[in-house]
Amino acid sequence: MSQTNALIATLKRLLKSQGKTYADVAIVLELSEASVKRLFAEKNFSLIRLDKLCTYLNMEISDLVKAMEAQSGQITQLTIEQEQELASDLKLLLLASLLLNSWTFEDVIATYQIDQLEGIQMLAKLDRMKLIDLLPGNRVKLKISRNFSWRKNGPIQKFFEQQVQMQFLRSTFSRPGEIRVFLNGMLSRRSNEELQRRIKRLKTEFLALVTEDEALPLEERFGTGCVMAMRPWEPDQFAEIRRTPNRKNF
Repeated sequence: MSQTNALIATLKRLLKSQGKTYADVAIVLELSEASVKRLFAEKNFSLIRLDKLCTYLNMEISDLVKAMEAQSGQITQLTIEQEQELASDLKLLLLASLLLNSWTFEDVIATYQIDQLEGIQMLAKLDRMKLIDLLPGNRVKLKISRNFSWRKNGPIQKFFEQQVQMQFLRSTFSRPGEIRVFLNGMLSRRSNEELQRRIKRLKTEFLALVTEDEALPLEERFGTGCVMAMRPWEPDQFAEIRRTPNRKNF
């Protein structure tokens, strides 16, 4: 079953579990009931319609993806032990990251200083860690979900904060393919929550494009980093000259 088929099947299952009918969906999407039935039969939902139905179910599109992957048994988060093992071995972490981005084993050893025997041993280790299924010919089947996330304050997150984060930010972000946007303004709690919803939606769109581009040759794809961050905040330099401390709670 393709990811699209699996996603729509999950949506249909969740609607049914909440007692929602085609008629209810028709009202939400402002379509006829016949048109809704055709959408499900053809599995042809736009992102906007998908988002409307997720909102109707009190969830995000990312929650729908997680529900789909939970049904398929894919890993959405590693254990502390798995993360510690990856964080302790830079080459193993590199290999896992590249496999997650649809690199072949041959591409990995041709590009990085990993010889074939060493690479095979690392594949076997990832298989023992239950992150991949190692197949004949050094092919792999990922057990990790596209929508998985590193543990908050876990070993991998700490590794990136301590060793990678500042490297990423050392750029003018002015070359082709680069962009940096810094915004600062006063928001209500409601607006803050709405903007967080939109950021999560952008994450889903990013992952969808990654999946779409998997069919392209490796030379037509390049690693892309994207940081989205938001929090109630005031520069320390401003906070230090306040007459009274700023309220920190959201």
